[in-house]
Amino acid sequence: MTQTPTAEAANRHLRRLALFTGKGYDKGRSLPICAAWAMVAEPLSRSILCPPSARAKLLRAFGATIGENVNIRNDVRIHWPWKLTVGDNSWIGVGTYLLNLEPITIGQDVCISQQAFLCTGSHQAADVAFEYDNGPITVEDGAWVAARATVLRGVTIGRDAVVGATALVTKDVPAQSRVFAPRSEVNEPLPTNGSTHDHLATPGVNSEEQQ
Repeated sequence: MTQTPTAEAANRHLRRLALFTGKGYDKGRSLPICAAWAMVAEPLSRSILCPPSARAKLLRAFGATIGENVNIRNDVRIHWPWKLTVGDNSWIGVGTYLLNLEPITIGQDVCISQQAFLCTGSHQAADVAFEYDNGPITVEDGAWVAARATVLRGVTIGRDAVVGATALVTKDVPAQSRVFAPRSEVNEPLPTNGSTHDHLATPGVNSEEQQ
């Protein structure tokens, strides 16, 4: 059955990903260097067998700016090391993902906890070709990004600020501020052995019939 032009327009979706070009994005290094990092050095840097001191030297060899006494743990994913700056005495926890298509700058005495996600990449939602809409991320001195928090592109985390576990940050966080994710609520306790379960029964069904 042939659709009318109006029906075809109604069924037409916005994005045509085949049109994506990545225009305006610069990896920052030649293809051979990018390949060497992605295929050899990056897996080595993530290994639990690679000590933090050797990891820092490897990152520096690929263009990262790493300060003194920095502790980058195993299984930290770094997209492009030459777009990473980490200040003195900072920690980056196990499983952190630094998706630094654009620069990520981490100050001194910063703690990035386990499995945090710092993402400098995005896309233009209203663009048919879905082109990039990237932006750098800065985490200033003394800040703490707690476990499994997500920081999106273009954000600055201010000095001594705290981003709580699992929080999603889409805007700048002022210095010494705290951002928390929604917290779970504690409801009434479940019945103990020997207590009635009638209040948990399905309406209209006898408790014995549910067992």
